[in-house]
Amino acid sequence: MTSNNAVTNENSTWPSTGIAWYALAILFIAYTFSFADRFILSLLIEPIKQDLQLSDTKISLLHGFAFAIFYTVMGIPIGRLADKYNRRSIIALGVATWSLMTAVCGITRGYWQLFAARVGVGVGEAALSPAAYSMIADLFPPQKLGRALSVYTTGAFVGAGLAFIIGGTVIAAITSTPEITLPVVGTIRSWQAAFFIVGLPGLIVAALMYTVREPVRHINSASGSDLVSMTEVFAYVRARWRVFGTHYLGFSLLGVVFNGITAWTPAFLSRSFDMSVGQSGPTIGALILVFGTAGIIVGGWLTDYLGRKGFVDGAMRTGLVAGIGCIPFAVLVPFMPTLQWVLVIYCPLLFFASFGFGAAAAALQQVTPNRMRGMVSAFYLFFLNLIGIGLGPTIIALITDYVFHDDQAVGFSLAIMAGCSGLLAALFLWKGLKPFRAEVAKQ
Repeated sequence: MTSNNAVTNENSTWPSTGIAWYALAILFIAYTFSFADRFILSLLIEPIKQDLQLSDTKISLLHGFAFAIFYTVMGIPIGRLADKYNRRSIIALGVATWSLMTAVCGITRGYWQLFAARVGVGVGEAALSPAAYSMIADLFPPQKLGRALSVYTTGAFVGAGLAFIIGGTVIAAITSTPEITLPVVGTIRSWQAAFFIVGLPGLIVAALMYTVREPVRHINSASGSDLVSMTEVFAYVRARWRVFGTHYLGFSLLGVVFNGITAWTPAFLSRSFDMSVGQSGPTIGALILVFGTAGIIVGGWLTDYLGRKGFVDGAMRTGLVAGIGCIPFAVLVPFMPTLQWVLVIYCPLLFFASFGFGAAAAALQQVTPNRMRGMVSAFYLFFLNLIGIGLGPTIIALITDYVFHDDQAVGFSLAIMAGCSGLLAALFLWKGLKPFRAEVAKQ
């Protein structure tokens, strides 16, 4: 991996519109695949639980903690590499790694082997977003950054949606027989084959990354062109702990809502309404595609709109709207009398659960010098994924297993988790508005 220290002044020419949007399109595809690999497990909860004799809590650790443990830890050193080395190559290597490790999930023979493979998926995916955020900030000028980052972030919801749609359809087809025999691999359970189908195409995406041109780094005249030390980055964040602390915690709690919902909704629909994976997968996927994607796009538009109206804290305000918007719909979920009403409530719930994530990335760029963006983004992803992915699914499982002691109560567990997390997210982001405005004024 070669160093990429080429920089230019903030007033220099930006890449052409075609080059910028082509690069964003490939990054979007990579992000889409990352979420497809990540969320396929949600559809496999019941067969894995049955075959491996697991509790909801153990399943939740596969979905959340196993993935998040190294995803969070590796994100910070990889963010450091993204501030110094070729970001395109970092992303390509990461895509190849997580794709292969997703396929490895399909040949595991027990709980701890599957746990280890999920850890490997997290290691690979840690390479993507810190480098991608940094690249996008060098592809688009500031007045277009909120929109560009929101488009990139929609890959999460497109990927999650496709994982449910394609995964549900494939799983329904292959689970007609309990075992499948594959060349070289041998005989595996039918649910294991889903990991091969989802994981291996990602190798094509890794190759596509090499068609993207590494952008020149734009710096402002005050920040200089030398790579800052790790100590300086920590000192920068620590000195602005009110800004970064409220941002990291607020948006991470929104991550708890989204990850908890997506992890346990298939099980909720199966247990409460006897809805099969073949039915629930495409249904949930379509809702995520339409309303999750709409939420992130409208959130990005609102961030840019507020900026044009003079609200320099527009990105934080967008997150605040997301947190407040989640609460009433989350609380209503377990009280809906029919499946149709549950799905109606899920439309605005998924809309607001996704609303703030493009704004989260845009806010960081506003208060971070270019040469620190990879590291500061990695800090954000550390909290987002440790709290959002690591805790979101597990909080629901713990409430189900140890409060209600009833698998059928998962809908109430989901409502408690999402309602409380949305409220806490709104409170943190509200507390962060004033220090955020003060920090933007200093830039």
